[in-house]
Amino acid sequence: MSKRVVLAGVILGISLVVLQSPTARADEPTFVDGRLVYPENGDIPRYLTPIEKQYLEEFGPFAPRGSDVPPSGPVHCVAEYEPMEGLLIAWEPWNSLIQTFLEQIGYHVTTTAASKLYVVVDSSTEATQASSALSAAGATMSRVQFVVRTTDTIWIRDYGPRYIYEGTCRAVVDHIYNRPRPNDDILPIYFAESVKHHALYNIPLIHGGGNFHLDALNRSYVTRLINNENPNYTEQQIYNLWLAFQNLSTTFFDPFPTSVDATQHIDMWMQVIADDKVVISDWPSNPGSVQDQICDNAATFMSTRGYTVYRTPARSVSGTHYTYTNVVMCNNIVLIPYYTNATVAPHNAQALAVWQSALPNKTIIQLDSQAIVPSAGVMHCIVMHVPAHLGGANPTAYLKNYRGGQTLQPGQQITINWISDDDVGVSNVDIRLSTNGGASYPTIIVAATPDDGAHTWTVPDIYTTQARIRVIARDTGGRLGFDSSDSDIIINGTPPVIAGDMNCDGALNSADVAPFALALTDPAAYGLAYPGCNLSRGDMNGDTLVDGSDVIGFIDALYP
Repeated sequence: MSKRVVLAGVILGISLVVLQSPTARADEPTFVDGRLVYPENGDIPRYLTPIEKQYLEEFGPFAPRGSDVPPSGPVHCVAEYEPMEGLLIAWEPWNSLIQTFLEQIGYHVTTTAASKLYVVVDSSTEATQASSALSAAGATMSRVQFVVRTTDTIWIRDYGPRYIYEGTCRAVVDHIYNRPRPNDDILPIYFAESVKHHALYNIPLIHGGGNFHLDALNRSYVTRLINNENPNYTEQQIYNLWLAFQNLSTTFFDPFPTSVDATQHIDMWMQVIADDKVVISDWPSNPGSVQDQICDNAATFMSTRGYTVYRTPARSVSGTHYTYTNVVMCNNIVLIPYYTNATVAPHNAQALAVWQSALPNKTIIQLDSQAIVPSAGVMHCIVMHVPAHLGGANPTAYLKNYRGGQTLQPGQQITINWISDDDVGVSNVDIRLSTNGGASYPTIIVAATPDDGAHTWTVPDIYTTQARIRVIARDTGGRLGFDSSDSDIIINGTPPVIAGDMNCDGALNSADVAPFALALTDPAAYGLAYPGCNLSRGDMNGDTLVDGSDVIGFIDALYP
């Protein structure tokens, strides 16, 4: 059972009294039969509600779960501007405006971007309702896949699956969600293991995914909110965890004051849009403010790192943080917000012009985000990216161990591990053995074994210094993809008897000429010089004798 599921069970299993808060929102979680329950399609903000804060005060912070062994690599963490299969959203609209917002995202992702949309719904009934709404909005329904799984909130960026490539296969690195929202927290496990059948690695960090941006050059950016969420780790230890699990070199920035942004997430003021481009907020109405200084300092840092920095205006009006960096990138499109608030609306045209200048080859589309922004997030906060499968129509595989350099003994039991990926699904796997350095793989270790990532093999009694292992993934259409050892493996079995191999080194070559001559002229001396070798190796014509009649056969074998 997943450590995350166990943790969720602990949280939910605590017998709780009903908590009350004098400042409770209209939509708040409640405790029913000792369980934390969220209202269906409730307006639960991105930040902690009063009830959630009281829960954490009474029952303490999250306990970090034990971690998995990091991926064996090579690992590439996927940037949002890289090729995508599509996006993942949670269908949790709390009013008609939010539903329209989701419909518009679905329309543009499946039509303009010609990409897939995974829609998480709480029930089959909700799937039917969402399907009708998306279809009426013009979405390409053949690119929509519904995932029936209960979620607590719409903010899937913060709790959804974060993808890496391990080898050529997609895999998920998952953290503990920094909110006491149990159904949200365990969604990545279900999506990775049951929907996509991807490898899953648990990183021992409490985190919200919106506080995380990266480029395709293995550089990531967060605010020091992550330090506060993980007091048992130093900043260097947090850096090391992301390096180990996601192969990222992380830069830490100071967070905004909570009076400006309740989430303190970096996606509310920065978006990396290319290997050498970044968009960062500017605060024309608050020059010199803490948030303005943070953004200016970040812009200077990113510029010295080689990025071209684009600045978009930001405003804080009546406690709401209006940002133009919280956007959705998906292949050829960029969805950016516009606002109808009278104070902020004059900035819409400027923001559009900045994005068009920064990404002239993308289609920039403005969506009305006024209804969602008071809940402390915009469109980036309600989507998660699912990267493209690297094999096209063919499956891919990655051999996780026995990649070369090992020495194996006959009779030894080893477990061969692999992961796989496909656009439609891997049905089974073959594993084969080469004894000639990968020139061919004639020996079947196992055929059509389930794609469960592990097979135990008893090493046979053969001798080779050039063994390699290949795992071959087969999808439901019969298409194949494979991965193999990078270098040779020694299997230290009984060497084969090679006629003419008079020094018993496992090969017939010029080094055997002198011992062959000695065997012909002085068998006793040969026996003393090569005590582990049988004289019969010199019987080249099969007459059971070693004499002059074997010379021609020896020469023919030596120089075929």
